[in-house]
Amino acid sequence: MNSGNQLLFFFSAIGAFNGFILAFYFFYSAYNRNFSNYFLGFLLLSLSIRITKSLFFYFNDNLSDVFIQIGLSGCILIGPFLFLYLKKQNKRNVLYWAWHIFPCLIGITILGVLLPYSKHRSLWSIWVVKSIYLQWFFYIGLSFPYVKEAFKTVFTKNEKLKNIQLWQLSLYLGVAVIWLSYYTASYTSYIVGALSFSFIVYLIVLLLVFRINKNSTFFEEKIRYEGKNLDHDLLAEIKQKLLLITEKELYLNPQLTLAETAKELNVSPHILSQVVNENFNKSFNVYINELRVESAKRFLLINKNFTIESVGYASGFNSKSSFFTVFKKMTGQTPAEYQKTQGL
Repeated sequence: MNSGNQLLFFFSAIGAFNGFILAFYFFYSAYNRNFSNYFLGFLLLSLSIRITKSLFFYFNDNLSDVFIQIGLSGCILIGPFLFLYLKKQNKRNVLYWAWHIFPCLIGITILGVLLPYSKHRSLWSIWVVKSIYLQWFFYIGLSFPYVKEAFKTVFTKNEKLKNIQLWQLSLYLGVAVIWLSYYTASYTSYIVGALSFSFIVYLIVLLLVFRINKNSTFFEEKIRYEGKNLDHDLLAEIKQKLLLITEKELYLNPQLTLAETAKELNVSPHILSQVVNENFNKSFNVYINELRVESAKRFLLINKNFTIESVGYASGFNSKSSFFTVFKKMTGQTPAEYQKTQGL
């Protein structure tokens, strides 16, 4: 093995090795405080198995057929665990998580027993692998709604990503890149997937170091206020300033952010967020969306000639879908249903 291949093997192997280490770290973390990290641990474990197989197969043509079969089989769980992790991270119910895991696991096991790779290489190399990559791609698509808001923040809202959004988007894109690397391996190089995984592992390590330095819960967005007890006069002053949001109708700006509002009210974003959270028991975004919904209700009652979509834009929502989603969540009715109940 020449020096170039030695470096290639080293960087690929260290990613696979660290992937196993991180997987068990997340299992430990999940046991202590964060159930979603079980899914993250299994995602990394599945990827590590696949990468290890690729690594040794690339540098050893005589690799055991059993090892190759295990490596290929591991791919079938990558997509489901990505989907379940992102879903759980977004506070969604994963009560039926087993339906995404066990059918895949049982199916690939039965296939491996009845039609082992050692005796059916052409079947595995063409149909089984393509089916697994198709299933993997399907789950990448199924996971997209849980990172869609992060994409919007980057490309349309021009806002800074929250730590949790940055992490979820990085993980999602990383898994997508690894899938693409393997799917196009016949046109590029088989080892690209292993190198891509090493990059993802290094990203996780960097974020882990960041978490330790910040002393916060791993990959969890948490609101903490230092010096919670605000001066009584200051609190009263800020609560009075909050009225300016409705008086100036700041909420009608679809690009309104906490920082912009704090600047308009001449207070720090940290203090403004604290006052809204403690006095209204809700986040700043929820507070603003409630004002927008109330404005939409007025538009729906007064402006009968407005289309429902135009009412959403006029009330400060930046898209038809976000207007419908927020309105239904806060009122239990769609805008059209609300109009009907008002006799319009």
